Amino acid sequence: MGDQGSGIESRGLGNKPPRRMSGAISNTREEQIQKPTKQTDKPQTEGEDQYRKSGPRSTHYNSGLSRNPPNCSAGGTSEPAGRPLEPPVTKATLSELDVAKIIHNPKLRHDINFDPELHFRPNLDGDKGRKKQQKADQFWDTLRDQLQQFITDREGFVLRYGNGEDWCLPLLLKSVKEIIQTLVPSKDRLCLDEGLNVELIMQQFSKGMADLEKLASWLSGVLKSHCAPMRDEWVDQMYSQLTNGNRTNNMAELVQGLRNLLSVLEAMKLDVANHQIRCLRPILIEDTVHFEQRFFLRKILDRKLDPRPAQAWYTQLSAAGDLGSLQAFGEMAPFFEELVNAILPSHSQHQPNLPSTFLFDEERITKLRSDMLDAINLEVCMRLYETYETVEKSMRHCEVASAVPSPYLATPLSDASGFLGTPADDEGSELGFNASTSRPSSIVFSAAGSANSSPRSSLILPSYLGSSSVEHAKPQNQELYDSLVALVQSSASSRSTLKWKAIADSLALQIFRFTKAPTDMLVKFEQRLDRDLGDAGSPTYSPLFLEVEQMFRDRLRAALQVRVKDLKGLTGVSLFSVATGGRLQGPTRTWDGSRDSSHNDLRDLSRDGERGSLAHGAREEGGVEDMATRLAHLGLLHWRVWARLVYLNDADNEMMDDDVPMCI
Repeated sequence: MGDQGSGIESRGLGNKPPRRMSGAISNTREEQIQKPTKQTDKPQTEGEDQYRKSGPRSTHYNSGLSRNPPNCSAGGTSEPAGRPLEPPVTKATLSELDVAKIIHNPKLRHDINFDPELHFRPNLDGDKGRKKQQKADQFWDTLRDQLQQFITDREGFVLRYGNGEDWCLPLLLKSVKEIIQTLVPSKDRLCLDEGLNVELIMQQFSKGMADLEKLASWLSGVLKSHCAPMRDEWVDQMYSQLTNGNRTNNMAELVQGLRNLLSVLEAMKLDVANHQIRCLRPILIEDTVHFEQRFFLRKILDRKLDPRPAQAWYTQLSAAGDLGSLQAFGEMAPFFEELVNAILPSHSQHQPNLPSTFLFDEERITKLRSDMLDAINLEVCMRLYETYETVEKSMRHCEVASAVPSPYLATPLSDASGFLGTPADDEGSELGFNASTSRPSSIVFSAAGSANSSPRSSLILPSYLGSSSVEHAKPQNQELYDSLVALVQSSASSRSTLKWKAIADSLALQIFRFTKAPTDMLVKFEQRLDRDLGDAGSPTYSPLFLEVEQMFRDRLRAALQVRVKDLKGLTGVSLFSVATGGRLQGPTRTWDGSRDSSHNDLRDLSRDGERGSLAHGAREEGGVEDMATRLAHLGLLHWRVWARLVYLNDADNEMMDDDVPMCI
């Protein structure tokens, strides 16, 4: 091969011939790589893409904090004039993964009590993640342009950057070295200083003598000796791209190799942090109450947290307590009664927000309230369906006895139940279907249960119920219930605050598919369903919605009494194990610490893995047992932290005792 050792060439100053940055090396590792990767210009390799998108339950941390000046354009490819770009991953951006940061992070330590599968992962979700990705792409594009200028316009490169280290490559190599130093034992750091001497490498680079293939081989050996075996293929890919890019002067492939190098280091750092979380979990959970009491007491003493609103909130609750609740919950009765009310959709619009003592639990309470809303609306749908079925069966019974004059005979056969009466008649009826048959065909339906399908004019409604026997009623009701659950879960508006109103027509159509109703009743049924469904923040709720909500409140309260009685005597680790299903360790859960104000600039996390009550199961259960367990877990831990500290005003010096050991 004529260009086997050509390396990256650069044009000399004046009329001097081009110089080589890298010479041939006699023994490369090319033969050791079984599947060398092909040349690619993609911004991310397949391995990096799979790693960064490791699933909805992986942990987010802010891996790409940019420290560029504010006047830097995120969309450009050239570096800002005042200060060079920083690499997207540095020792500083990874510092929150250090064990010292983990054990002193109050939000993470609180969340670890509820997430059996909590772990870190890079956060590239949402608008903030998109901006970080843009800044990362800007860095790599700038590095590629700088290397290309070094090759094609050496004189211009020297005039612009001199022989200094204020450009992307030396900054990247320094970052790589600093990250590796946190991953290798102290005894190996001397070898690291010798193998990755950034100052020497840059001197060789400026003279066209840098041996990048040798550096790539050395880095590959270091990474493989300290990373998990699952990362070896990724390391080989990095080595192949660096060597091929160097030999062919392909700046895009060379930069992609450097990008993979940084991504492997980030993955190794995350592997270490997640292993530490799994090992420390029992200790951190058992020490939660003492740790949080110390943390918040300092806030109170430093006047950074005012406990008086929370004290007034609890005092007001205590004054309204009842005897039955006291017998069920003991001294925690007012607290748990209000927790039950707090997750009711209609309660949130009339009552003030929970006090700041619930700061770390806001998202869990919001999720519980969302699950309660889903359960209520599903029951509303089923009740409307059953009411319609009852009236329809009565209509058929009257038709059989038509030998006796009946008021039903005065109406058309399709309106034998009186559903197509006047609008005035419908105002006082429990369920009405008065509608104009000339309404446009605006709602569509597909076999997948979505709202995107063919016009209603082409809809053929199947006949399911007919004169079904009582034995088939429950299975069919459950089938309808499961189909409604699937429709809600697949809705594109599932994260919207008005998701139920958005899919009301689709739900009505799905319910109608399980009946023998004529199509001209569908419009009126849609209107009634839209009126009875509720959403978070709705100004008013229908009587049927409030009736169902009260039913779920009573069921939840009864289940919660049992769960609190069973769980209140458990230790922290036992409470965690029982309430979360007994899984003390797990590798695939997302941690959301975005509300931790002390680390907001280092992390933007999102939670995708909170357990939800909306799942395929018996309608009669409705997720109540699951919600009761989650609420009991949340409430008991909250009470243990805050009861003496704020609510009962019984704090003492023991809470500030920093000498209490926590074995690590």
